Amino acid sequence: MTFAHKFLGAMNSLPNILAYLLLGLSAFVENLFPPIPGDTITAFGAFLVGTGKLSFAGVYASTTIGSFLGFLTLFLVGGFLGRHFFIERDYRFLRARDIIKAEDWFGRYGYFLIAFNRFLPGIRSAISVAGGISRLKIIWVALLSLVSCGAWNLIWIMLGFSLGSRWDIVESEMSDMMKKYNIAMFIILALLLVSFLLWKRHRKRRS
Repeated sequence: MTFAHKFLGAMNSLPNILAYLLLGLSAFVENLFPPIPGDTITAFGAFLVGTGKLSFAGVYASTTIGSFLGFLTLFLVGGFLGRHFFIERDYRFLRARDIIKAEDWFGRYGYFLIAFNRFLPGIRSAISVAGGISRLKIIWVALLSLVSCGAWNLIWIMLGFSLGSRWDIVESEMSDMMKKYNIAMFIILALLLVSFLLWKRHRKRRS
């Protein structure tokens, strides 16, 4: 029996209120120490909605609040500890190269990056830390990150619910969709970067 099946078995045996709290707590921790692939907690929640164990609204609210608080916590930690702390230690889940990359992106895109952080698997945690290091205004970070978490979780819970109540289908289909999504996002980001560099070069020539 896999960890996923054991986790789901434990969730089914809990009272609903505890299940919601555990989903929210797990989503919070997942942001601090993101697994590979990510969004497993959202997938668990979507499955439990499909089985009728939990409500759509309850799972959506608990996972979104957990993800939001996890992002905001890393943002505050990044601002408190500062750049050198993370760059020198190069943590496994917060690679120095990812933080440096996120800092560079903040210089180009600013708050736009916060708004789309949930749609950038693999570097979400680095974005939140880099945002804190960059001293972005917390009110805008909180608002945009909440919108980002809400939009992303809504998509994944709806997809998981539409796949039905069989975990083997949810697990395999979501994993496959996540891989395809990551590839698509990498291509889109690469094209955007090339377009930006070409535009910048053209602007430099004109000036």
